[in-house]
Amino acid sequence: MFKVLFLMLLLLAGILGAPYIAGKQGYVLIETANYRYELSITMLVILFVASLAAVYIIEWVLSRFFRLSRSSYTWFSRRKRSKAQRQTLEGLMAFGEGNYRKAQRLIGSNAMYSDEPVLNLIKAAQAAQKAGDDLSANRYLKEATGITGENNLLVEIARIKILIAQQKWEEARSTVEGLLKISHNNPEILSLAIEIYQHDHAYAALDRILDQVERSGMYDSKTYDALEQEVENGLLDEKLKEGGVKGLLAWWKDQSRQRRGRYEMKVGMAKRLLDNGDQENAYNLILDAAKTTESEGKALYQTLQQQIIRLKDIESSKLQRVLEKQLPHANTFKDDLHRSLAYLYVRAGDYAKASHMFSELLKDKAEMQENDVAMAVFAFEQNGEPQLARQLREDNLKNMVPANAASNVKELKHI
Repeated sequence: MFKVLFLMLLLLAGILGAPYIAGKQGYVLIETANYRYELSITMLVILFVASLAAVYIIEWVLSRFFRLSRSSYTWFSRRKRSKAQRQTLEGLMAFGEGNYRKAQRLIGSNAMYSDEPVLNLIKAAQAAQKAGDDLSANRYLKEATGITGENNLLVEIARIKILIAQQKWEEARSTVEGLLKISHNNPEILSLAIEIYQHDHAYAALDRILDQVERSGMYDSKTYDALEQEVENGLLDEKLKEGGVKGLLAWWKDQSRQRRGRYEMKVGMAKRLLDNGDQENAYNLILDAAKTTESEGKALYQTLQQQIIRLKDIESSKLQRVLEKQLPHANTFKDDLHRSLAYLYVRAGDYAKASHMFSELLKDKAEMQENDVAMAVFAFEQNGEPQLARQLREDNLKNMVPANAASNVKELKHI
């Protein structure tokens, strides 16, 4: 509007000023190296106005053209985004239905025009992997990395999950360890690291992140305790395999007081020492663990009792006294204490006490285990109680016959 007004003012000035300068006008000389132009002032003004008008017209035409182009671009872009959103929704539905090839095609084809292209590319990569197209899966992840840059957690977590699904454990482990350096408290990264380390039986590596796992709050106490127990058992087996009993004992001495004080670790350590014939060190660990038996539950004490009954050819009076003191106060695992003491008494040659303990254990025959019968019969015979020994044998045979009969009936039904 201003440009048109400016041109009109110039034209009006020319009309008003022309009569005034009609008889007095001079001329304008424009001279170059090879050309010479002579113009009246009026003609110069007219040419100037005409030139401005031409410039303004050209500008208007160009602006209209580009405005039309921009509108067309906006229309096409809006159409592509709408199409991408529709195909993304259809692709997600196909993914949920298990049609992964269709999901890959729909989600990945217009990912760059979607509202969240990175999320689309990640989902397309997951669909491609499930469809068995590893090449496309890697390509989608590469495109996502190109948008977000290196070390983006979202893309790298998706990459690790795909590598795990592809059974590429070495690459997955390398990637997750790189992410742990960047974000060592991220629950999702820790969860993936646990899965990879468990697959590789890399318990030393898993042990290094236990503190982060506990602080992250990703597991409840029961689940975390189970993981910690798995790690510690794995470490014991690993160190025993690497250095034998000596190596295991050396590693044990280097552990923190907190770890060496754990009931489960003492029992696990004693078990492996007994497996390898080291009765003395196993006995010391069992004695130390037995002193805290009253604070443990039945299930935990049973793991210790399984090691106590394996002790042989060792003086166990201290352990006997510890268990004897606990016997009057034990409620939930009194039968297990009876069994532990009975075995210790037999191997110490105190058959009277052993006979008494087995008699107490026999009050609840459901608690009798397979090896208990033979040991009890031996104790009764050595204590001069052949009638009790004979009765126990007969009862055991009666219990075995129905069990064998039931087994035979089941076999006949399958024939």
